[in-house]
Amino acid sequence: MNLTDRIVVVTGGAGGIGAALSRRFAAEGAAAVVVADLDAEAARAVAEGIGPVAHARALDVTDEEQVRALVADTEQRYGRIDLFCANAGVTTGGGVEVDDAGWDRAWRVNVLAHVYSARAVLPGMLARGGGHLLHTCSAAGVLTAVGDAAYTATKHASVGFAEWLAITYRDRGIRVSALCPQGVDTPMLADGLADGHLGARVVAASGAVLTPDQVADAAVAGLAEERFLILPHPEVADYARRRAEDPDGWQAGMRKLIRRLTA
Repeated sequence: MNLTDRIVVVTGGAGGIGAALSRRFAAEGAAAVVVADLDAEAARAVAEGIGPVAHARALDVTDEEQVRALVADTEQRYGRIDLFCANAGVTTGGGVEVDDAGWDRAWRVNVLAHVYSARAVLPGMLARGGGHLLHTCSAAGVLTAVGDAAYTATKHASVGFAEWLAITYRDRGIRVSALCPQGVDTPMLADGLADGHLGARVVAASGAVLTPDQVADAAVAGLAEERFLILPHPEVADYARRRAEDPDGWQAGMRKLIRRLTA
């Protein structure tokens, strides 16, 4: 995808990777960037920092009616949506002990929000014969998020859903990409490290911690090449290959890393 003159929507756009994507898309020449987030004030600050091409929108991605309204309003204002980035995500920081409300929130934000946006945006894209969906799924979606069972399960589901979309709609002009970074310098990781969370420590020990801007660079490159799996950390491909070839050996290695970090 050439981003020049494109109409783009980014959910979870008020900070971290979402804000970096919004800025980078505008820098690439997008005609409009809709910065959508539950935190409307922060989304507005990002949009104002970008300039006239950006427009802020309050959005709860777990509310399908709000997602439909966002898509309808954007199409009415700009005529179309060329790229929809389902980027919002949440962690739980726990295992099986996390209560049902925590599991439900992870499911609704990390998976159902992707379903809602696809339902809303696909009809227009299919009618025009083209469009691109970018889903932020995390390396946890192809590996495992140590210390966070719900994040692992829902991110695997989000990768699976993105792959289903890619297989189903590619021949009808729809491109789909799953953005799967590992460690990124965002509050999600920083807060986990500050709290001594095992999962955050494993992420930090498993490879470079990238800036959100570096992840946005990788996303733009992946979109230009129309790649399905966009891996800002190239080593994730090697990890995934080892995991597929020798699941027992991979799990043994992960347990060894955990023992070392908790000794």
